Amino acid sequence: MLQKRVIVCLDVRDGKTTKGVKFKGNVDIGDPVQMARDYYEQGVDELVFYDITASSEDRGIMIDVVRNVAKEVFVPFSVGGGIGSVDDMRAVLLAGAEKISVNSQAVKNPKIIEEGARRFGSQAIVLGMDALADSAMPSGYRVVINGGRVSTERDALEWAREAERRGAGEIVVNSIDADGTRNGYELTATRIISTGVGIPVVASGGAGVPEHLVDVFTDGKADAALVASMVHFGDYSVSSIKSVMEQAGLPVRRT
Repeated sequence: MLQKRVIVCLDVRDGKTTKGVKFKGNVDIGDPVQMARDYYEQGVDELVFYDITASSEDRGIMIDVVRNVAKEVFVPFSVGGGIGSVDDMRAVLLAGAEKISVNSQAVKNPKIIEEGARRFGSQAIVLGMDALADSAMPSGYRVVINGGRVSTERDALEWAREAERRGAGEIVVNSIDADGTRNGYELTATRIISTGVGIPVVASGGAGVPEHLVDVFTDGKADAALVASMVHFGDYSVSSIKSVMEQAGLPVRRT
């Protein structure tokens, strides 16, 4: 069995790490550069940096923050938020990231996935998907964009499969219903997409205790899991999360 990855997510707004619940009520909680360094020292497998207001504010990503974080960590580092062109992708990679996450901009212009995969390789292109439970959609989940502000007519599973066809190498499934609640991942959405595509799927939204990761790796069939609140507020370290995973028989990477 492949090692299960623990990924820490840094949502950044105005140069500060921020956290909310269901994409609302965000509060600033720290410096993303220092926090990235701390998580790297704790043994995190990967880091994700999201400039959460870049798309809604119609601006480019804060490349200086990306560059400063990349100097502090030596694990795979994914960056998303406002990336709308191959030139944006190139700038992020040159700043030190290994992966580019496209979300709202990919929904608006799906060809950006193909262009990025062709230029930089599928392993560098991650589809970020914000999904909202909606019984009107075939899979039961609707894709929303611009930080949860705008609903689309896209079905989550259909969009995941299209993104895979277009060359995405990985998909991050973020449940808006579970985001920041710390009540556990949205297992059904994660499992539907994990079993519906042939590329790795990362679960995001809702982790509160280490057992939630065990659940999403076993019941949700995820390949990796994002955590945020449970480590940002000091309740758990990356190492303590991995210890619980090991006790459950899941393979993890130890430095």
